Amino acid sequence: MRNSIIGSIAAIGVVIGNANAQDVDLAHLSLVAGYKAAFTCSGHFNAGRSPEQIAGDELNRIYPDYRDAMATLPDAVIDEVAKTVSVAYADDAVRIAAWRPRLGCVQYPTGADEIDLPEVRFEKLRDKSQISWPLGDKISDEILADQPQGYSLAGVVADAFDRETYGEGTETTAVLVVENGRIMAEKYREGFDAFTPQRTWSVAKSIAASVIGAAVEQDLIVVDAPTGLAAWSSPNDPRGAITLENLLHMSSGLTSPTAGNRTDDIYFGGGRVVDHAITNRLVATPGTRWRYANNDTMTAMRTLREQMDDDKAYLSFPFSAILEPLGMDHTFLETDWNGDFVMSSQVWTTARDLARLGLLYLNDGTWEGDRILPEGWANYVATPAPDQPTDREDGSMRPGYGAQFWLLGERFGLPEGTYAAFGNRGQSLVIIPSRNILVVRRGFDDGGGFDIAQFTADTLKVLEH
Repeated sequence: MRNSIIGSIAAIGVVIGNANAQDVDLAHLSLVAGYKAAFTCSGHFNAGRSPEQIAGDELNRIYPDYRDAMATLPDAVIDEVAKTVSVAYADDAVRIAAWRPRLGCVQYPTGADEIDLPEVRFEKLRDKSQISWPLGDKISDEILADQPQGYSLAGVVADAFDRETYGEGTETTAVLVVENGRIMAEKYREGFDAFTPQRTWSVAKSIAASVIGAAVEQDLIVVDAPTGLAAWSSPNDPRGAITLENLLHMSSGLTSPTAGNRTDDIYFGGGRVVDHAITNRLVATPGTRWRYANNDTMTAMRTLREQMDDDKAYLSFPFSAILEPLGMDHTFLETDWNGDFVMSSQVWTTARDLARLGLLYLNDGTWEGDRILPEGWANYVATPAPDQPTDREDGSMRPGYGAQFWLLGERFGLPEGTYAAFGNRGQSLVIIPSRNILVVRRGFDDGGGFDIAQFTADTLKVLEH
């Protein structure tokens, strides 16, 4: 009898094990299909890129643990009329992403083939081709990148595209250098131009901080007050003590299984911010532990939504408060299907639009005489958070951290007070207040990444002459 029971238990274990393996495989395929649908949708409808171009850049540089599964998926199906992209991953299962003006692409939850999505009415964008930079896109000054190569800015910029000088395996798509408000150099890889948006990855976090800053300026939210999130409202929930400032500093104290806490369920799985970003438990006193986390940024934006208590106003706010005044007309802020901005990563924008954001910070939050960000907000985001990142185990240096911006300086061969927005695969906006200079670099890097500090230092050196 005992042996037969053990045999039955063993057989049940085999069945359960096989079922779990199948579930894991299907769950993984669902995420990878969501990745393919989302990137194809955004690349095609936001940036006007072909499936072949998207495959060559975005999909061929997929997460290593997604690569094998990606190869098994069928081609994405693009519906030009409905503006959707679908990718099948099983006989009866498909992942769908749908595009909306200015809001870009949103992923449907798994299993949904149609869904009512929140919309925002936008005025038709006017032609700014004959309006001078930065209000428009007319560049009347001579651009130094067109000068002969050599010990010049043009030479440094050209080196950024050689896939070697600033890092093996780097793939630069855009470089833009601005000094005293004037574009000094601008260069793009084939297939990209001044109007081709690209995914920002974590540069989006700094855009989120700018939206939060505009909300502070308009008295919609208070930085040093508790978030007031409904999910944390129980009197017995210690997360209720977390402030918006804790979130901006990446010091919420919430669990984060991996550095950056990969948020695949939201980014590629069609999951909602409210189901995945604000549900983690507290493991450290808020404000005492620095831990880089996508969830902190998404939670900060969710805090703004709940404080505003007006979903339509929330969806339109980043555009009316930041993008439209600055003329960031080629920037797309994507949401989950519940209408929450996923501004830890899901933003598509151009090098020029990022430079416009940088100019806002160089001007201490004012634009054409109008105050967009609170006075001193530029200093606030560039002030070290109470707890800081430590250098890597291999001894390589890490930048410091402010409020959704990274802090550079003399340790990196740059002027003190230099700060930056950084994103995966080589997205960078470097702000050098002491020199009134911006350096924007975009890419699709593999390997160790682009040495943006050295490139910025080299750029500053040639601009001294």
